[in-house]
Amino acid sequence: MFKKVLVANRGEIALHIVRTLKEMAIPSVSVYSKADASSLHVQLADEAVCIGGNRPQESYLNMQNILSAAIGTGCDAIHPGYGFLSENSQFAEMCEACGITFIGPSSNVIAQMGDKSQAKISMQAAAVPLIPGSAGPLADFEQAEEIAAQVGYPVMLKAVAGGGGKGIRFVESAEQLADSYAQAQLEAAGAFGNDQLYLEKIMLNVKHIEVQIFRDQFGNAVYFPERDCSMQRFKQKVIEETPCQLITEAQRQQLGAIALKAAEQINYVNTGTVEFLMDEAHQFYFLEMNTRIQVEHPVTEMVTGIDLVQEQINVAAGLPLSFTQADVQSRGYALECRLNAEDPANHFAPSAGTINYLYLPAGNLGVRIDTHLYSGYAISPFYDAMIAKLITWGATREIAIAKMRRLLSELIVSGIQTNAQFQQMLLIDPVFLDGTVTTDYLTNKETE
Repeated sequence: MFKKVLVANRGEIALHIVRTLKEMAIPSVSVYSKADASSLHVQLADEAVCIGGNRPQESYLNMQNILSAAIGTGCDAIHPGYGFLSENSQFAEMCEACGITFIGPSSNVIAQMGDKSQAKISMQAAAVPLIPGSAGPLADFEQAEEIAAQVGYPVMLKAVAGGGGKGIRFVESAEQLADSYAQAQLEAAGAFGNDQLYLEKIMLNVKHIEVQIFRDQFGNAVYFPERDCSMQRFKQKVIEETPCQLITEAQRQQLGAIALKAAEQINYVNTGTVEFLMDEAHQFYFLEMNTRIQVEHPVTEMVTGIDLVQEQINVAAGLPLSFTQADVQSRGYALECRLNAEDPANHFAPSAGTINYLYLPAGNLGVRIDTHLYSGYAISPFYDAMIAKLITWGATREIAIAKMRRLLSELIVSGIQTNAQFQQMLLIDPVFLDGTVTTDYLTNKETE
C-alpha cells in the first residue's frame, strides 16, 4: 500500500479523498492555492503545501508545482479527484516518469479517450454503437459536407482535442456549414493548438445515461447500475439519479456488457464512466468516456454500499478488486442535487462571499451531504460554482425525492445566493417526476 498520498484537488472531492485516506491509515498531503489557505481539505490533511496563486493556472493546474510538492513531502501516489488535472495525460505521464502512481488509468489510456476521434475508433473496434458521423478527423470541408448530407441535419462539429465547450458548433442546415466549419477550426486551433474537427449527427429527444465501470490490472471487471444524468442546463448536469426508471433489467445488462467491452478494448485499469445517449427507441450510442471518478459517484455508492474512492486507491496500489459482479447489487434509488453558489434570479450569475451561517440538515437514514463548507468560509470567484452535493436514498424513487425536498427545504446557507430553491422547483416538475426528462428539456424551457 502507498506510504503517503498527495491530493491534487480542492473542495468537497479533496476533502472526501483526505477522509478516505484517514480511514485507510494512509498519510495525506493537501495542496492549495492562496485563496484556499483556510479550506477544510487543508486543515484536515496530515500535511499541506501551497502551490501558487488564486487562479487555477497558477495552482491546481500547475503540474510542476504539484509534482514538486509530492516529491518534497515523500508521496508515492497522487489522487487527482475530478476536474483540473484528472484527465490530463501529460500530467499522468509526468507522474509515471517521476515514479509516482497516478490514481487512475494510464497516461496512454487517458490520451486515447481524450482524443475524441481516437476514442470513436477504439469504440468502433469494440463494437460499441456510435452516434452517426465521421469515423475519425475530417480531412477537409468537402468531407464534412458529404458526411453531413449522409447522416442528415442538424449536425454538430466538434474539436478532436476538445473540452470545455471549445471548438463546438451546432449546424442546422447545409447553408450554415461553411461558416461553422471555419469558426470551429479557428476556435479549436486557438484553444488546443489543433484545428482538427469531427462531425456527429445531433441526437434529439435523448437521455444522458452513463455506466460506471471498475477494472483491475488482473482483468477483473464490473459495471454498476446506470445513472440518469438527463436533467441538464446548457450541457451542465443539475440532478443525477440511479437507476434510470425507464431502463429494464435486460437493457441494464446489455448496457453493462457494452461498457465492459469498451474497458477491455483499451485495457482500462481503475474506475471510469462510459457515457451514452439513449434515444426514444431505447437504443444506446457512445458519447464519451470519462477517465476519472465522477462528480455524481455518491449515488452509486448509496445504492451499492461500495466505497469507490477507497477501491480506486486499492486498485492503483496493485490489489485486485474486492468485489465481483455478483456483489454489485442495486438497492433502492438515489439522487444527487448539485448545490451551486449562483443566483438563479440573476441569470445564474456566480455568487461569491462569506458564509455567515450554515445549517446542513443531515442525520436521517439515507441522507448524505458532501461539502467543504463551514460558517465563516469565504466562497472565492476563482473556481467552479458547485459548493455541495446533496444525496438521498430511498427504497423507492418517490421516497428518495421526498427526502431531497425535505433536505432542500431545511438547508440554510446564509451570506451567498444558491440554487437550492431552483432545485426544489425541479423536484416537483411533472416531466422530472415521470422520468421522461431529456438533455435539452431545461434549456428549451428557459429559451421559450
